[in-house]
Formats: sequence, C-alpha cells, structure tokens
Amino acid sequence: MSKSFLGCFILWILFQLLIEVNCQMTPFKPNVLYKHTATFVDNKLYILGGKDINENYVGKEFFYLDVSVPFNTQNLLWQDLSNINMLPPHSSAASVKGGVNNDTLFLYGGITNDQTMALVYTFDPQSNSWAIPKIAGVNPFRKARLTGVNHDGKMYLWSGTTILDNYVFVNDMLILDTINLSWGKGSLVNAPTPRGHYGAALLPNNNIIYIGGYDDITVGFNDNLYINKGNALTLIEVYMYDIMNDNWSTKMTTGNIPSNRADFSTVLGLDGQRIIIFGGGFINPGYLDTTLYELDLINFVWTIPKVTGKIPTPRILHKANVIGKYMVISFGYGYDQSIESDILLLDISNNEEYVWTTTFDPTIPNNTNNTTSTSSSSSNSSNNTGAIVGSLFGGILFSFGVYLLYKWNKNKKKQKDEGYGQEERTISTTKNIHNYVNNNYNNHEITQVPINGNSTNNKPIIIPTPVINKNCGQEIIHDENTTNHEPIIPAPEVNRNYNHGEVTSTLDNDKLQIFKDEILQAVDQKLKNFNNSNITRNDES
Repeated sequence: MSKSFLGCFILWILFQLLIEVNCQMTPFKPNVLYKHTATFVDNKLYILGGKDINENYVGKEFFYLDVSVPFNTQNLLWQDLSNINMLPPHSSAASVKGGVNNDTLFLYGGITNDQTMALVYTFDPQSNSWAIPKIAGVNPFRKARLTGVNHDGKMYLWSGTTILDNYVFVNDMLILDTINLSWGKGSLVNAPTPRGHYGAALLPNNNIIYIGGYDDITVGFNDNLYINKGNALTLIEVYMYDIMNDNWSTKMTTGNIPSNRADFSTVLGLDGQRIIIFGGGFINPGYLDTTLYELDLINFVWTIPKVTGKIPTPRILHKANVIGKYMVISFGYGYDQSIESDILLLDISNNEEYVWTTTFDPTIPNNTNNTTSTSSSSSNSSNNTGAIVGSLFGGILFSFGVYLLYKWNKNKKKQKDEGYGQEERTISTTKNIHNYVNNNYNNHEITQVPINGNSTNNKPIIIPTPVINKNCGQEIIHDENTTNHEPIIPAPEVNRNYNHGEVTSTLDNDKLQIFKDEILQAVDQKLKNFNNSNITRNDES
C-alpha cells in the first residue's frame, strides 16, 4: 500500500466518522402541538402522543428533554426515541410516574383509531423499553380527556369521556395500583358533575384538587381562545378528593375569580400553599389578565400574581410540570411556533414575583411535593452537552488522524535519514580499517579486539598482521597487563593477501561475510575508545 493511498484512506475514514457525528447532532423537530402527555421521570421530560397543527395524530413520535443540564428555550435539543415506541398513534391520554421504585412511566387510555391499542402501557427509562402490564381486577373501559394524579404508587383517574357513544362524560374514580398492578375504585359520594379537560393537582394534605373543565363535547374556541360554542365550568367552586378517607368535599372561592374555563394547566406552588393555573379557553374576556392566576389554599382566594418578563401568548390543551423552581409548560394550541418556543418557563421560586424566562437552571433541587403536572398535565413531576461533545469528538478524531499521518511521514523520513547515516558510518568504518591496516603495516601490529568491546564475550576477534617474516604464524600473546584481561588465543592459520588493507581468506563466502561484519562492528567500537585502550604489540620482526 503506497503512502499516498494510505493517507487518503485514513482521511476518508475520518471524514465518514465526522459526517456521522454531525448527522447525529441534527436537531429533532417534533410535529406534536397539543393533546399530548408530558411525564417527568429521572430528570427527563418525556413527550408522547398528541396531534399536529392539522389535527392529525403525530404518529409514533416519542422524545424527551434533558433537564439535568441548563438550556435555553430558544434552542431546545429534543432527544428522539421514536424508534423504540410501540404505541399506536393516539391523543388525550393520561400519564403519571409510578411503579415499585417510582421511576416508571404509566400511560392510560386515550383516543385512537387503532383498536389494538392496550388500555395501559409502561415505559422503563432505565432500559428504554415499553411493555403492556397484566393488571388484576375488573378491566375498565377506555377513557380520555382526563388527568392522572399519582399518590404513593396509585394513579387516580377521575371522570373524563368514553371514546365510544359520542364521547359520553362519565363519573367514576378509577384507581390503578402501579406497584401491585391491580384496579380499584374510589367513592363518588358528593363528587362533582362529570367533566373533561379540567385542572387537577395533588396537595400536601393528601387531597386532590379538581378545578373547572367542561361537560359539553361541542365546546369550541375562536382564535383568541374565547369559547364561542358550548360552555366551560365555573372556578368559583373547587373540589377536593380526600385520598386517605376516600371522600369528596367542595370549597367556595373568592377574590379575582377566573372566568369559566377549560383546557388550562394546573400545578402546586413550591411552598405547597397555592395553586397556579395558566392559559385555557374562557368565556369572559373582561379580566385584566386571562393568562395566569393563583389560588391561595389557606383561604381559597384567587389573585393575579405579579409577573415580570415577556408574557407569552395564552395556550390551551398544553401540559405543565413543576421541575426545580420552574413551571415548565410544553406545547399547546394558540401560539405561533415560529415566534414562541414550544417550552415556556415560569420561575415560581419567589411568591412575591413570578418571572417568565427563557433560561433553565437545574441547580435548584426538585421539590418532591410539587411534581404533579395536571389539568392538561400528565405526570408527577442538547441538550447542548451532547452537541458539544459530538463536535469535540469529531474535531479531536480528525486532528488525531492528521497527527498520526504526520508522525507516520516523519518517522518514514527519519528512518530514511538514519539509514543514510548508517550507510555513511559503514563506509567510514571500512575506510578506517583500510587506513588502520596501512598505517600499521610497517609496525606489524596484531590486535585482539573483543566483540562489542567487552572482554566477557567468549570469542574475541583477531585482526592479523601482514605476513612479513617467519613468525607470522606464531601464537598471539596478549599482555597480562591489558585492562580487559582477554585470554591467550592462537591466531587462525589463513592465507592472507593484502589489497589496499582489505582482509581475505579461504573461508566460504557466508562465513567471510559474517567475519567482515563482526570486524566492522568491533573496530567501530574500538576506535571510539582508542585513546583509552591498551593495545598489545608484537615486537618480533
């Protein structure tokens, strides 16, 4: 494989990896607009079901927003899980966080055209998998347009409409035990009239509050969300279901009572002493503010809270969850998606002044008493990091590949240069042998040179003198005073001819080549230490 081909191949691989990373960074743009569920589980806000702007089911879209990291509502990085969604297209279902460890998404009911849709589904965020649980007890009929509220692993499902018989409003309290997977029912004594698209929230005193809604399936709204057909229910009365005692009560409210309304969202304030509602369709536009209201749970007084920041357009059929210090509002009908974000953030940490903001700060811990999202909400209460990590990974990978290619070329050049230098040293050593032999020809010098300059080697190398006299075949005696203490070794008997100082013998070519290589190595080392070595000379002539 040539160097140029290898370099092109490496760059092609890196380019493909970089494209893959960038493709994964492409933001997911959901089609959902309203009638979805929004369930907060393990620092993720899961969005499922609903309808698009054309009032069609959104298909199998399933995605989440990671709220464990800061984000800006103008740059939402949704994480798409649609490829693992097993549910048929649907809308107006109810969901909560429940299960043995209170970390499982439970989805109940909803409207669908697919008759194979199960009544209840569960989603495990740890394994990213859906399942249809087997639930003991009487299997109830499917309902829609209701809100699920979780308390100690039990999902309370009051009223709503059937999906048959022209969506009849039903008055019952279904209770799904999400831990033991069994059905139950609650009392209906003194229960309010049946309704749908109401507001609901779990209170610290183990009561569920139910507010507003409508009991007329023909209700309709104009572009300003005023009810122009049918009617919504009053907010003068609110209704309390006592979970522990299984009974109902009614509370009368005062103050700036909102007009009759439905399709709004309801959350519990962080101090557990107030209910906050947002948006909804209403029948009386005469109020100063028809977007945000607050109900004091001590005296049941309605007020219009002080709010700063840019007030958003009212919405209906949206969802709201309390996450950290924020009321997080997702999607809905009535706003322009090209102008306003699909997510609204209301900072409710200061009861004296709420703030509409576009930045989410996750450093405030979640208030476990205020994770119920209702009315239009569904549960108890890229990412820029993924995109940044992906970009950094792609850049680092590309840079690393370029670096490897550079090092490879550099090493090849270094090896070539070192080979050239070694060749020069070999030539120089050969010349040194030639000069050394010529210079010492008249001195008849015989030198015993240890291999690698170390006397501990078993077999020293002998450099013989030219044949001058009768003693040329004598033993070669190494002076005992030599610092290396080499042994006395007789010189081999060979026929020596000198041609410009080169040594030849009658040995075969292979042995001769080895012998030459050993001489070159030994002499090269010896010459380096020449000034510090003692050389024994034979004085006989």
